Parts: sequence; C-alpha cells; structure tokens
Amino acid sequence: MRVAQRIAEVPPYLFAELDRRKAAVIARGVDVIPLGIGDPDLPTPSAVVARLQSEAAVPANHRYPDYEGSAAFRQGCAAYMARRFGVELDPAAPPAGEVLALIGAKEGIAHLVWALVDPGDVVLCPDPGYPVYATHTRFCGGEPYPLPLRAENAFLPDLDAVPAGVAARAKLLFLNYPNNPTGATADLAFFEKAVAFCRRHDILLAHDAAYAEIGLDGYLPPSVLQVPGAREVAIEFHSLSKPFNMTGWRIGFACGHAAAVAALGIVKSNTDSGPFTAVQNAALEGLQLPRSVLEGQLAVYARRRDLMVAALRRSGIAAPSPKASIYLWCPVPEGETSVSFSGRLLERAGVFVTPGTGYGRYGEGYFRISLTCPDARLEEAAHRIGRLGA
Repeated sequence: MRVAQRIAEVPPYLFAELDRRKAAVIARGVDVIPLGIGDPDLPTPSAVVARLQSEAAVPANHRYPDYEGSAAFRQGCAAYMARRFGVELDPAAPPAGEVLALIGAKEGIAHLVWALVDPGDVVLCPDPGYPVYATHTRFCGGEPYPLPLRAENAFLPDLDAVPAGVAARAKLLFLNYPNNPTGATADLAFFEKAVAFCRRHDILLAHDAAYAEIGLDGYLPPSVLQVPGAREVAIEFHSLSKPFNMTGWRIGFACGHAAAVAALGIVKSNTDSGPFTAVQNAALEGLQLPRSVLEGQLAVYARRRDLMVAALRRSGIAAPSPKASIYLWCPVPEGETSVSFSGRLLERAGVFVTPGTGYGRYGEGYFRISLTCPDARLEEAAHRIGRLGA
C-alpha cells in the first residue's frame, strides 16, 4: 500500500511521537513524571458529570444529533459569550447563524482550513504554534507562512513584517491567546491591530481561544470578537477541554463571522454527524457554572506555576511566570538545544517535557512544561531537574 503524498510529506504528529518515546523509557522501569502534554489531571466538575449521566439515559439523545449542534447548545454558547465577553451573537442555524457546535476545537480548526484554503493559498501561522494550523494547511496544498513569536516582542507576531506579496495570497491568519506553547497573552489593542490587518488584506482571522478561561491572578483574557467590527473578519474557537477538564469529552464551538461559520458547517456536515447530544447538554452545565468553580481551579494552577518557577530558577533556568495558560515556556540551559535538553531530562531525570522545536523552528532554544500534574509530582520533578542541573 502507498499512502497519499500529503501524508508522506507531513512529519509525525508531535504528541504521538513523544508518547512513544516516553513509553520506551517507562518500559525500562523508569518512574517518568509526565509534564509534556496539556491534559488536565483535575476532575470534570461534578455538575457536568451528573448532567451527562442523566442525559445519557434519555432515548431521544441516542439518535443522530443536529449537524450544527442543538438549538439549546448554540443558544447556551451565545449566552456564555454575552455574559463572559459582552459579545452578542446570533445562535440561529447556519447560514445566518454565528455559532456552530464542534467535536472539540481541534476538529473545528482543522476543518476550517479545508473550508477556505485552495492549493497555493497562504495561511499565516504562529511559530511556535499549535501544529494543527500548519499541518492541515499542507494537507490542503496550501503554504504555511511562519509568523515568528519572539520573546523581545512578548511572543506576539509582527504583522507589519508580513511581505505585501504574502499578505495578498493569504486566506487565513491564525492567532492563539492565551498562547500555546508560550503562555503569552494579547490585549484588545493587539486584537484591534490584527482585525485591521485582516480587513485591509481580505484575510479571515481565526482565533484559537482554547485557553480563554485560564487566566491567573485575576486576569481575564479577552475575546477577539470584543473588537468593534471583528465579526466581519474573524471566527473564534472555544473549547471546554482545558477550563472544565473535559479533554476526553470532545466538545467546543466556533463563533463569529457568519459566512465562515457556514463554510465550516458545510465541511463538517459532509464529514461528521456532530457531537453527542447528551454531551452537548452536559457541556451547557459547564458553561453555566458560577465563576467561583473556575477560580478554585485557577488557584491550583497558579500555585503549581509558582512552585515550578521557583524551583527552575533555583536550578539556573530563567523560567518566566505567565499570567495565563497551563504552560511554562522556558529557555534551555546554555549549550543545549531543545531536543538535547528534553532528551537529557527524560533519560537522566525521568522528567518528560516537550521540546520547543515540536511547535516550529522558532521554538528552538525552549522547552514547555505542562502544569497538569499533581503538586507532589511537580515537586518531585522540580527536585530532579535541580539535581540534574547541579
């Protein structure tokens, strides 16, 4: 059998490769502390679990769901956007509506590329960035154009540096704040600039807001749709995976630009049958939870951040202290590369972190730590890293 050329040309998916590498070390009897993948260890809120248990027993929910998501789910997502961001959206079904249910934000992001990108089109992708943006651009025959995220620019892309010829060919601009992997944040002033850039060049702005509820120390990340006129040029992706510890549930939504939402819906209706209705109804329970539930969880991540930052700094690593996300984006020690340092941590300390180059060429010189691990294991990881540094 010969696979399609688009498959042959795509590098192996980062996290699948890392899992295989970790498994090989574990097979040798090493106690590996996993700080690589952002999969929350905290439980899904009990109210959400209870709602799913009751909804799963309803026979009507056992049938095919609505392709675009149930009317109740779309209305609940619109209500969440109004309550949290002050953004008013039309929850009607496409093509007029501005909300669409997703089987997780990853699925929606990937399918948006298929909805918009033709062979030869350019997609502006943050680098380092979530691999799905560039990978699906290549699948479609498009050209990913890397937007370097550098520390000296607070890990924001310099849109003014995009050549005019590249901007003229671009169909999509991906942004992601709070950012994976850097933990950086963007304010409304930056989003205003990005909206103006996309309006000027007739580009759709796709904002991956998967970490919009993971703001620490009282920080509330904004939505790009808060910018006046953004709905004319932007679509935003929201996920319940990280804020509500529902990575395995596969539920999220896209909202904003009605034509983009409708185009995404066409790809989806020809590809999947939508999320399980019982999961949609349970997700609504999460979107309606009082802020205090989230704040308790955010306090856990802030404590873990402070623990790891202090330990890394004691070991000589200049770890930043981000105000959002579940990640630390740390420079590797002098004389190391991303791969060599992460490999040394795994082999000699049994600590599994993600090399920065897994997120693009501009990730070289960094490694990412995920805070989705119990405090005791984080403390042990910090001790091992410090011992290895000594």
